[in-house]
Amino acid sequence: MKRYFSYFLLLFCFGASAQSKIEGVVTDEEGMPIAFANIIFVDSSEGTITNDNGRFYLESDETHEAIKVSFIGYETVEIPLGQKVSYGMEIVLRESAEQLQEVVIYTGKQSKKNNPAIDILRKIWSKKRENGVRKFEQYQYDKYEKIEFDLNTIDSALIKSKLFKGLEFMFEDLDTSRITGKTYLPMFLNESFSKVYGDNAMEREKEDVLGNKNSGFSGNQAITAFVEDLYSDYDIYDNYLKFFDKSFTSPLSKTGIDVYNYVLSDSTYIDNKWCYNIIYYPRRKNELTFKGDFWVNDTTFAIKKINMQVTKSANINWVKEIYIEQEFDVVNDSVFLLKRDYMLSDFSFSKKEESRGVYGKRTTVFDNYTFNNPRPEEFYKAVADPYDPRVFSQDSIFWKNARLESLNEDESGIFKLLDTLKTVPKFRTYYDIVSILGSGYVEIDKWNLDIGDIYSTFGYNDAEGIRLRAGARTYFGQNDLWRLEGYMAYGFNDKKVKHGFSGKFLLDRKNRLIISGGNRRDIEQLGLSLTSTNDVMGRSIASSSLVTVGSNDRLTNINLSTLNVEMEPVKNFRINVGGSFRTLSSALPDAFSLDYVDAGSPSGIASEIKQFDLNTTLIYTPGKRTIGYGVERSNINDDYSTFILQYTKGVDGFLESDFDYEKIQFSYRQPWQLGGFGRLTSSVELGKTFGMVPLGLLSVVPGNQTLFSLYNVFPNLDFYEFVTDTYATVHLEHNFNGRIFSRIPLLRKLNLREIIGVRGAWGQLSDENIALSAPTNIPLMAPEDQIYWEYSLGVGNIFKILRIDFNFRGNYLENPDARAFGITGTFGFNF
Repeated sequence: MKRYFSYFLLLFCFGASAQSKIEGVVTDEEGMPIAFANIIFVDSSEGTITNDNGRFYLESDETHEAIKVSFIGYETVEIPLGQKVSYGMEIVLRESAEQLQEVVIYTGKQSKKNNPAIDILRKIWSKKRENGVRKFEQYQYDKYEKIEFDLNTIDSALIKSKLFKGLEFMFEDLDTSRITGKTYLPMFLNESFSKVYGDNAMEREKEDVLGNKNSGFSGNQAITAFVEDLYSDYDIYDNYLKFFDKSFTSPLSKTGIDVYNYVLSDSTYIDNKWCYNIIYYPRRKNELTFKGDFWVNDTTFAIKKINMQVTKSANINWVKEIYIEQEFDVVNDSVFLLKRDYMLSDFSFSKKEESRGVYGKRTTVFDNYTFNNPRPEEFYKAVADPYDPRVFSQDSIFWKNARLESLNEDESGIFKLLDTLKTVPKFRTYYDIVSILGSGYVEIDKWNLDIGDIYSTFGYNDAEGIRLRAGARTYFGQNDLWRLEGYMAYGFNDKKVKHGFSGKFLLDRKNRLIISGGNRRDIEQLGLSLTSTNDVMGRSIASSSLVTVGSNDRLTNINLSTLNVEMEPVKNFRINVGGSFRTLSSALPDAFSLDYVDAGSPSGIASEIKQFDLNTTLIYTPGKRTIGYGVERSNINDDYSTFILQYTKGVDGFLESDFDYEKIQFSYRQPWQLGGFGRLTSSVELGKTFGMVPLGLLSVVPGNQTLFSLYNVFPNLDFYEFVTDTYATVHLEHNFNGRIFSRIPLLRKLNLREIIGVRGAWGQLSDENIALSAPTNIPLMAPEDQIYWEYSLGVGNIFKILRIDFNFRGNYLENPDARAFGITGTFGFNF
């Protein structure tokens, strides 16, 4: 009954959309499904291929009378279409009695000669830098983009479920996906229009956003940033295409012949250009690959059309389908320009055919290309402000002219639907639950206040025992020009109230001139980061960890006050100048001492450090993309490098400050996307302190006594095991994304991912600083004689959410209570 109701909805929604729709399955004579079979409308270039289960769906805006079904080793069949809509087709292919002579398919390590499809592929490689806008010295074009999220696989059971009781009106206007044939309900739409300018000689390009409009969850910065990151730009001619933090091998890659099977399937005229049709599909399962076909011109070897669909066996979580298609326009005999780019992702907890999920769709249309209009270099340096409020307030006349592809009826109705839903209490409840889980804050709109972070409410450490915390922040919108934030906490062991508060004010949006300050009085586990931070609201996981390895009693009472001025004179280059005053003392004096020699003290020993510092920090993050234009912004991507150079000057005597010293620190972090071999993350940190300072102001090689896997720390080191005034550390961590496990039959279906890590630290500690400090239970030592090193072997994607690391210590095993081996883990939702 459900199936017939779903088909009724599909037919009802068919209306004025596609003219031909077909759906079914292709099998052999024994009833076994045939994957990657080619289905094409006769006398057209419109087609698709079957999925891993032999199923297919195909639609067209034109009316077609027949389809052609083919696959290597089977007889090609033509099937007449008696009606515009044909569902439930069962197509049986017979094995061919004749050997194919013109197309040869190879597998494994056999020779790839004499395959015309691969010969064509090699010509595509040689010509790829000569096609498109690269053929001109300068170029310009208009770009229109729309991103949409839809609830999919809607049937009568879902509509009548308790979950949507009272919300049935949402399903009055359903549409059908032309890719999957499933019903869907639009829930979010974002539109943008921009002009793109480029100069190949100067290797310059800039994009001026003239309009941006969205519906749905536009006020939630985290969701908007996720959408932006979801659909980063890509070039099908590149060897690897990055989606969801994974590198997929492009079917046009130079390594493609080792990853894909290629078949020269057909040839025909498209826009008066003779084109070849090549079908491709993966050689092995579980790899990050596509299946599909492309049409390529016979003289320029430029791609005319291409579609790519990720195989269901690919090692990627929470995504059931990824479908991409691009169309190129013929400008003249030698120039093919990108005309339309479409991408669909089906997010779901399961990859089963019947599972429900959410479609994420991006459509980008390019038009009005002009060439060879030179502009000075200053033109490209003067980038327009994409966060200009006028960009977000364009009127209907602007959008009528800007839409290079008109909205259909369902897309136009999203704005009205969302306005209605926001007035329905039940929908608001669902939205609030998702928002709280995603951001960690409870929104109180009438007070313009967020309560949280709820994930920091409960904690435990040896000094405070059980710890409860409650906090709040102002929130008028994602682009607030100022924000106040604060919290209070109470420890049931020490019976003390702690607090933290901060304020940030954006004074100049163009140069991002920000003034900030605050105060924090709390208990903290210091020494978890070499590069200093004065974030008064920050708190490490080790300060409240419920379970630790060994005694976690090296905690510090900290009273920190800061005042900072920050600006961003050049995109992604920040300058921060400020001052801080802090008071440090041991939270558990009987177990952990921060004592130092003080001739001015009656006993000659002081237990509290008072220190005023002046700080200058330079932060450069090339390639970083952000969203929002308020005092706080959200990062869109995570594949950018980070350079930090920091200078600290300790001032003796000011506000009774105790020490005069200088410290310079440098850190560099770089993620490397290594194509099909996964992702490598590397970091280097260097630092030196000039002058005499006690333990509380020295640089501690960061250890980890928690059971959580943390990057940039040494999991087999105890807190304060190594203390330095001069240091250098290196961290390397590589995630193979299942490349090795996918080749092991017993592990292949588990989709596990292998991670390896290597870490090293070298440091020195002067005799003067050793003599100045007087701790009773901390053996002050630095890894000077030999570099301290560790390595780890990890397994990720266990049950899709768990990662476990096995950590091994390389040396210094003679240190007191040295841990030669440890296990850490972490939970997370990763694609």
